[in-house]
Amino acid sequence: MVTVHHLENSRSQRVLWLLEELGVAYQLVRYRRDATTLLAPPELRAVHPLGKSPVLEADGHVLAESGAILEYLLERHDPNHRLSPSPELLDAPERLRFRHWMHYAEGSAMPPLLLGLVLARIRQAPMPFFARPVARAIVDKAVSAFVGPQRALHLGYMESELGRHGWFAGDRFSAADIQMSFPVEAAIARGGGTYPQAFVERIRARPAYQRAVERGGPFELLR
Repeated sequence: MVTVHHLENSRSQRVLWLLEELGVAYQLVRYRRDATTLLAPPELRAVHPLGKSPVLEADGHVLAESGAILEYLLERHDPNHRLSPSPELLDAPERLRFRHWMHYAEGSAMPPLLLGLVLARIRQAPMPFFARPVARAIVDKAVSAFVGPQRALHLGYMESELGRHGWFAGDRFSAADIQMSFPVEAAIARGGGTYPQAFVERIRARPAYQRAVERGGPFELLR
């Protein structure tokens, strides 16, 4: 049996979605964020030392990192390669794009979004009144000079690639789209401006996506 340790409003939603697409039965253990810090509860440390989600238990293994978990599930439960390119297509453009987007999601797309989230929290954090104008000015400068342009750059790149290929890895839906869903939806939740709207509408219309939300709980990414 596959067990998913699922934190609300987190990357683990992608794991639930892939399992639903593959039709794999799984057990769900749900965790709530701390109401003050918004961090995962300490109970997750008993499952994995990092205390983060997603964590997958399967075949005697305990796996972390959503990209690695998706690849593990595809290797074992997608023999006909419905959601991934065939390994025989080693240097085919579709396979190279698939690999790129599976790594790009966390390696390039998420850092500006996470930095923007951290800076927004700093801007709203309690501090002495005399320090507030200085702190907010620094945050606003960082957002306008780096975070905002980087977010626009990446969203523009995503839109351009989707315009060329239809889906991230090519002309058919794949696990790369599942992996990329989190940074795209995170950008929307955090005021991303222009974003791949058609892509978001298509993924949210998929029955497996909807079943994953039903099982995992409301999926409303933190602002």
